[in-house]
Amino acid sequence: MVNSDPRGWPLWKREFLPLLLLACPLILTNLAHVALTTIDILVLGTLGAKEIAAGGLAIALFNQLRTTGTGLVTGVSNLVAQANARQEPQQISQLLVAGLFWATLSGVLFIAVLLLLERPLVWLGQDPSVAADTVRFLTILAPGLLPCLWFQTLRHFTVGLKTPGPLLLITLVSIVLTAGLNYALVYGRFGLPALGFEGVALTSSLVFLLSCLMFLAVVLSNRELARYFAPGQLKCSWASLGAVWKLGLPIAGTYASEAGFFSVLTLLIGTLGMEALAAQTVLNQIIYIVFMFSAGISHAASIHISEAHAAAQYHRARQLGHMGLAAGGLLMLLFAVLYLLFAQPIVALFISAEQSANQEVLALTASGLLIAAVLQFFDASQNIGNGILRGIGDTAGPFRISLYGYWLVGLPAAYVLGILSPNGIYGIWIGLAIGLAATAVLLLVSFEKQLKALLAQAEPAPLATVADPAAKEPT
Repeated sequence: MVNSDPRGWPLWKREFLPLLLLACPLILTNLAHVALTTIDILVLGTLGAKEIAAGGLAIALFNQLRTTGTGLVTGVSNLVAQANARQEPQQISQLLVAGLFWATLSGVLFIAVLLLLERPLVWLGQDPSVAADTVRFLTILAPGLLPCLWFQTLRHFTVGLKTPGPLLLITLVSIVLTAGLNYALVYGRFGLPALGFEGVALTSSLVFLLSCLMFLAVVLSNRELARYFAPGQLKCSWASLGAVWKLGLPIAGTYASEAGFFSVLTLLIGTLGMEALAAQTVLNQIIYIVFMFSAGISHAASIHISEAHAAAQYHRARQLGHMGLAAGGLLMLLFAVLYLLFAQPIVALFISAEQSANQEVLALTASGLLIAAVLQFFDASQNIGNGILRGIGDTAGPFRISLYGYWLVGLPAAYVLGILSPNGIYGIWIGLAIGLAATAVLLLVSFEKQLKALLAQAEPAPLATVADPAAKEPT
């Protein structure tokens, strides 16, 4: 392994530091989006167990489709990075338009799905009153999906150009808006009516819209980025639509498979009662927050590996993959220590310990954090594994692996350990960890196998000499 370049820079400065510098604003942007739902869960926790169960289920279902739509436009960043390396500004603008097209189409379809879920939820064993409140929440929240997906398209466009700076400002403003609007709309402050449960949904929808408008304004104010929005540049082409679709569809499938796995387990836990569903809502949100760190590392590693792969720098691509995994593992170790030391205080942030009715939920969630301390190592590894495989152009492989790891290993394990055995919600959480572990191992094995094949192809074949008898033999 080469540890320095001709300038004598060490490996960490040449590769690891730039990877982290790109990952940091991505992590902050991820946290901005998860802050919306985190603050929502915190506010719902002050309203009661039923509100956090119904609102949490609504947010989980919304995130299922939001994640799928985000996956569909995620490939924009890789395609833009490649077009930028080839110095094709017209192609970059066409990719942006294609991303916005698929974001809009998928957003409209997903909104329609969210509004038709009440009866299916009851059929799947959810409490009818919880199902009704869930759809009531989604009726207000669902329209926010469109600006959310537009934001994601703009985000991947800027990341592909390695200029994600505006995301930092949007992060801070979005968090302030979420906290302020929740305070005003839920509890009726500043002369506004107290909307309670519905106020949480309205806040999220408004913040998605305002965040998108702010990000667009900041992008247009950047001379380097604004040139891609020139009237003559913004054209749609079948080739760009096809490229975004071809790369994004398997990514969307992979994201949908993972999010769907969590959603199905949430529905499975919902059959165990309202308290179990509330505990799942809180634990899932805590896991989701930490997931955003590995998601930022995954995306940054993917972009750097895409560049290395395009330049046939396969040793470098492999190094970058290992660095991404190491960074994710170190972060997960830090969070595991926090879980073990401060389980009760962490859970108490999300649901009031003052109400006696919440004690069972608090106990369930605090115990679940001990499982999450291990689970998140596998979650980070499979997330980064998806990113590094995407960096070498493999998007279909992670989708197939997710189907095996989540659905053929994780879901049966969760059902056997949680429903058929007396372990209940703990068994389901252990099954989740098993599914994530299986997926992570398969992804990393696939990455190593493909890089070894690429390295073997890149090595020059040995030259035959006259003295070599084999060279004289006829083929």
